Amino acid sequence: MTALAATPTIATPSKLRNRVLWTLQIVLGLFFIVASGLPKFVGQADAVRVFHQIGWGDWFRYLTGLVEISGGIGLLVPRLNGPAAAGLSITMVCAAATQAFVLGSPALAIFPLILVGVFAWIAYERRASFATFTDLVK
Repeated sequence: MTALAATPTIATPSKLRNRVLWTLQIVLGLFFIVASGLPKFVGQADAVRVFHQIGWGDWFRYLTGLVEISGGIGLLVPRLNGPAAAGLSITMVCAAATQAFVLGSPALAIFPLILVGVFAWIAYERRASFATFTDLVK
């Protein structure tokens, strides 16, 4: 008698949910590329001022811009959208903590915390892409 190995199946989102997810991913991906990441690279005055208030200098501004642009691109790539959403949710937790505790503006931490929930939901729904991502890394 042979035993069959159980292969875990990951449910894929319904057609409507998939469309909602892709709409969110495209909008948020473009937002993080164009409106959030690029201003940190081109030296927009507000971005420079905020990162000098944080006290970590320009290298941290460039690193943050790179993380945001990479996450935005990752949201648009089917093999990377789950890991990118998970990474952006961690980035938004750090952004909310920085707003609340370093910059002293807890009211401004609400938007990044909302994005944490959205990115966590995207990462959960796109959890099948984590398996594809680990296959790419091997």
